[in-house]
Amino acid sequence: MNRVLFVTSEAHPLVKTGGLADVSGSLPPALRDLGCDIRLLMPAYRQAVAAIGSLRAIATLQLPGGLDGVRLLEGRMPDSGVTVWLLDSPHHYDREGGPYSDRNGHDWGDNAARFALLGRAAADIALGRAGLEWFPDVVHGNDWQSGLAIALLAHERVRPATLFTIHNLAYQGLFSRAVFDQLNLPPHLWSADSMEFYGQLSFLKGGLVHADRLTTVSPTYADEIRERAFGYGLEGLLRHRSEVLDGILNGADYRAWDPATDRHLPHHYTIDDLSGKLANKRALQRAFGLPEEPHLLIGMVGRIVEQKGLDLLLHALPALLAEPLQIVLLGSGDPGLERALLAQSSQHPHRFAVRIGYDEALAHRIEAGADLFLMPSRFEPCGLNQIYSLRYGTLPLVRRTGGLADTVVDANSEALATGEATGFLFDAATPQALTTAVRRAVACYQQPAQWQQLMRTAMVQDFSWQRSASDYLTRYQQAITGRQQA
Repeated sequence: MNRVLFVTSEAHPLVKTGGLADVSGSLPPALRDLGCDIRLLMPAYRQAVAAIGSLRAIATLQLPGGLDGVRLLEGRMPDSGVTVWLLDSPHHYDREGGPYSDRNGHDWGDNAARFALLGRAAADIALGRAGLEWFPDVVHGNDWQSGLAIALLAHERVRPATLFTIHNLAYQGLFSRAVFDQLNLPPHLWSADSMEFYGQLSFLKGGLVHADRLTTVSPTYADEIRERAFGYGLEGLLRHRSEVLDGILNGADYRAWDPATDRHLPHHYTIDDLSGKLANKRALQRAFGLPEEPHLLIGMVGRIVEQKGLDLLLHALPALLAEPLQIVLLGSGDPGLERALLAQSSQHPHRFAVRIGYDEALAHRIEAGADLFLMPSRFEPCGLNQIYSLRYGTLPLVRRTGGLADTVVDANSEALATGEATGFLFDAATPQALTTAVRRAVACYQQPAQWQQLMRTAMVQDFSWQRSASDYLTRYQQAITGRQQA
């Protein structure tokens, strides 16, 4: 049985800003079900403490930057019962706002110190310095917030194996040399062969350089990040480490995302009885103040940023709204894009509806009530909403990139003939390409028998965590074996 310390900065349902939280909430129980003895380590944010409720202190850590001592609190994940350890340092984590930014969307000024503390705590636990009787065989770090843990462990003679997962290479945890000095980090980490990146401190690079194994969240993204267009200056390093880099597709937690049982839906449905799908569509139209028209209803849920292609949508809107369709959008992000989308919604109140913010229940109702789910991302390491959409019979329309390319089969003539098609793909990141793809979908929607066949094919796709968790177990063993042979 592998003992795994899973280090993350967010996990659903404790705190969520994006896909990392979904993975951190779903992968650990899938690994446990395959025999792993797993502990999830994350900061004791105010909302995480409130979500767990029952916690007990199991250790006190003396860490640089930890003021009078940092407690380790133990509890259970509400949905899965997985053991979670919250790093309790009120000065760093007990505050209003999100895990990375305040309520106005501005990054916390002490993020480097906050996640350096998480990295140091993870390293101490892994090295048996926390006074616990539990020691990991593998430390699994996730994204830049855990990169320092991997770097600190790398120079220890006796240590567990390490695996580092890239969820989004665009977020690197970059800070100044002055911040590096303020953190009192080991001097050897300031090196081009370690965490120094063009004169800055890169937490992400610490994980990329020093982990025994690297993974990212889809096979296509693993290829893309080794190229200049997607590598953010790290493509050379990732090519150098290609032998230990794998793409493992994220999975879906079908306990939470299943139209037959989803607790957020007003009407349940199955592949054998799709009547609830139309009832959910009408309920969604009412919720967004749209007329209950029979036209194609497009849903979108996610961050309102250029990465997600929201600027493409804005430029394409005049052409799209000339088609027989409606669009509902839920999300938040770039204030300028938010304002522009709201302005368009005001101009087209019966065709385009926007809700700024995040609402988990509404996100589920959009997945169930929409006919088509739109993800025109410029890049998408994996994406989860298109996977959820498949199960809900809500056909994904996506750009051919990253995990979107790995999970959606385009409804071209060949795939339609073989019965393999599950959605619609387009290639160029342009409003014109997006519009052309939507028009293809509209034409298909106007052929009910063909559309229903696509729905049924989509709904039987299986992207559960079991297969992906098994792949992680294989990489853990490779990391352990490689470490033993080093």
